Amino acid sequence: MAATDMDAEMETPADFATHEVFNQPPPLEDVNLFTGDKALTETVEREGGGDERASLTAFGKVAGSAEVLDLGRQANAYLPVLKSFDRFGHREDRVEFHPSYHALMAISVKQGLHGSPWDHLKEGLDAKPKPGAVVARLAGTYMMTQAEAGHGCPITMTNAAVPALLFQPSLAKEWVPRILSREYDPRFIPASEKSGVTLGMGMTEKQGGTDVRANTTVAHPAGKGGPGEEYRITGHKWFFSAPMCDAFLVLAQAPNGLSCFLMPRFTPDGAPNAIRIQRLKEKVGNKSNASSEVEFQAASGWLIGEEGRGVRNIIEMATYTRLDCAVATAGMMRQAVSQAVHHCSYRTVFQKKLIDQPLMANVLADLALETEAATALSFRVARSFDRAHEDEAEAAFRRIMTPVAKYWVCKRAPNLAYEAMECLGGNGYVEEGIAGRIYREMPVNAIWEGSGNVMCLDVLRALMREPQALDVVFAEFEKAKGANVAYDGALDALKEAFTDMGSLEARSRQVVEQMAKVAAGAVLLQHAPSAVSDAYCQTRLGRDWGDVYGTLPAGADVRAINERARVA
Repeated sequence: MAATDMDAEMETPADFATHEVFNQPPPLEDVNLFTGDKALTETVEREGGGDERASLTAFGKVAGSAEVLDLGRQANAYLPVLKSFDRFGHREDRVEFHPSYHALMAISVKQGLHGSPWDHLKEGLDAKPKPGAVVARLAGTYMMTQAEAGHGCPITMTNAAVPALLFQPSLAKEWVPRILSREYDPRFIPASEKSGVTLGMGMTEKQGGTDVRANTTVAHPAGKGGPGEEYRITGHKWFFSAPMCDAFLVLAQAPNGLSCFLMPRFTPDGAPNAIRIQRLKEKVGNKSNASSEVEFQAASGWLIGEEGRGVRNIIEMATYTRLDCAVATAGMMRQAVSQAVHHCSYRTVFQKKLIDQPLMANVLADLALETEAATALSFRVARSFDRAHEDEAEAAFRRIMTPVAKYWVCKRAPNLAYEAMECLGGNGYVEEGIAGRIYREMPVNAIWEGSGNVMCLDVLRALMREPQALDVVFAEFEKAKGANVAYDGALDALKEAFTDMGSLEARSRQVVEQMAKVAAGAVLLQHAPSAVSDAYCQTRLGRDWGDVYGTLPAGADVRAINERARVA
């Protein structure tokens, strides 16, 4: 046989190609997470953050970019590493992060997610806040969380530390200007030498957990003692998140009771403070964020406010972090549903796009309803944070509805993430996609800053302190009365639930759940399309619904709901 004939008969790589890739969706990236989200843009406008729409539009493009989404992937693939010692044996107590983590932190800090609602303090500690600043910041948080949630932990704590610091003006004057910088500075050097700082917290201990009054960490005055003075703190913290922050708010037992202290990473003489990192936690999710166990070996801390007022001082920080928990969770719900709707819009099964299959359309619409309700509830509470300083009714609404929103939104999220993952089939259950990361991330916000039972008890305690606040909440709910029969019935039943105060603690999960659903229904009935509000009230309040997602009644306009949920 001639050589040319042999060449003609040789097999080529194309002969071994057994398939081509088709019937797969394109990646959901390079989208604007603000302008492409109808519910979010309407919510921000409605709740008072509309002045920042230009900034949020620009940030939505950044947060939805392929580059930033991949930074989120990298930050969870290359995890933080504890460096206890340097190569010569000197104690370091330093955590090393992948560059992707620092890039995400820089993006969030530049946008002001770590403290923009406090920008007015640049004019003085008595200056008034800008209207809508909390809502605008949280809209950015809602979007950035969709790219990567773990780095949001120090971002959230930094923002929430400011109101606690304000209890001690001498410390606030020193630290708040550093916080308000829009420059992220990851260097491990004294805060006075940095272009920007982040703050964390340390409350819980091995033996106490939620019961922080059982803490055994002790603080002794280094000098005369008192507000703003230095103490030496010895003890441990079981969960000490983001240990590379520049300072922490910690609780310790002072001579006159449990107190709150600011503990910087470096002492005034420039030496590392005696914060000994024992290990990093191996968490179920939240992988990019380093959570640790630490010991304090006579570490220096400065008293915030008076001794014995530690819970009061740090609870202000917790109040803000709880709101972040609700909003960030709603943001992750949005990303999970966006991925599901996107996948089903491209995937063909049995000669139809999945989104056009009646049963799948029902599932997607149900998930979209839950997400829009979570968003509506969370941002209505956010508006109360913006207005509480000038409106006592809004302040009362904030005190009651913050734990309500945190409880319900965070409780609903894990099952929603699972169901959204199932919509992607096997593609959802592999690490290349974002669905698995979201699923593992979802439980943390329900656990962090007070678990479900703690939130329910906080609602009851707040109502016991100021029972008139319940009238404020019901007045808010009354605004939607008459728009939907199921809503009206649920509101009446909720009022009835408060007539038997003796058994309220045992029933508090049920009652707080109903408060959350009525609150969300009230917002949706007044502002969302009828396809959304009617279906939500009929199912969540009228109980024309099954025990799993995808059981909307026959009359629900699933096509309109899904079209609204699609990333534009």
